[in-house]
Amino acid sequence: MTGVPVPAAATPDHMGDPVVGQAGLWNIANLLTMMRLVLVPGFVMLLIHDGGHDPAWRSFAWAAFAIAMITDLFDGELARRYGLVTDFGKIADPIADKAIMGAALVGLSALGDLPWWVTGVILFREIGITLMRFWVIRHGVIPASRGGKLKTLTQGIAVGMYILALTGPLATLRAWAMAAAVVLTVLTGLDYIRQAVVLRRAGLAAQRERAAAQGKPTQGKPTQGKPGQAKSQAQPDLQAAMDADPERETGAERERRTSPRRQSHQNG
Repeated sequence: MTGVPVPAAATPDHMGDPVVGQAGLWNIANLLTMMRLVLVPGFVMLLIHDGGHDPAWRSFAWAAFAIAMITDLFDGELARRYGLVTDFGKIADPIADKAIMGAALVGLSALGDLPWWVTGVILFREIGITLMRFWVIRHGVIPASRGGKLKTLTQGIAVGMYILALTGPLATLRAWAMAAAVVLTVLTGLDYIRQAVVLRRAGLAAQRERAAAQGKPTQGKPTQGKPGQAKSQAQPDLQAAMDADPERETGAERERRTSPRRQSHQNG
């Protein structure tokens, strides 16, 4: 015994990354997640304050959005590295992610700065993939791919640039950044659907194999039944075997089978 605590078996979180153990509710990772949830209504108020087009208030809104995005990176990393995973974090972390991004997209579209179809595509993908993860979670966890993480980063940069009151070349640059975010959103969403289908098929196939293995009788196990039934079933099999191979008959059986013939010859 070395006295060093042995970590519990690693389990994947909602992003598919391994986490260790089950920590208490009040830890730094959960506190950052709670702070991100509290930032959502404050961010919305800053974004729409004074008509939503004041550059100063938009800068404050951008600061709140940036803090939320940064805390998202830190709370996940802390939870994975130090085993600060909790059931609350598993549920609240993805909700906080979708809440701050959804609030920013809807707010920008309501202000007329971002087309509604862009907001619809991104939100439909994010909500759909989250529901799909829960749909196939009994078969396994769909890990976050590199494309998915790049999508999240691109979305954060593009939305952050739209929150700021940019003009000129920077406004053109943010449009291209949002276009890249939309493309990555669609492509990674299709890839996650493919992974979910493959994972579900593999899980169902494994279930069928287990069911077949449980329903298959054990080889070499004697058949249970009444002695009379076993004897009656064994007699036709013995007679068929002897008819197919007369040399295997015992002397007693041969004497019994041929005795009627001998009596007939004697009587004749």
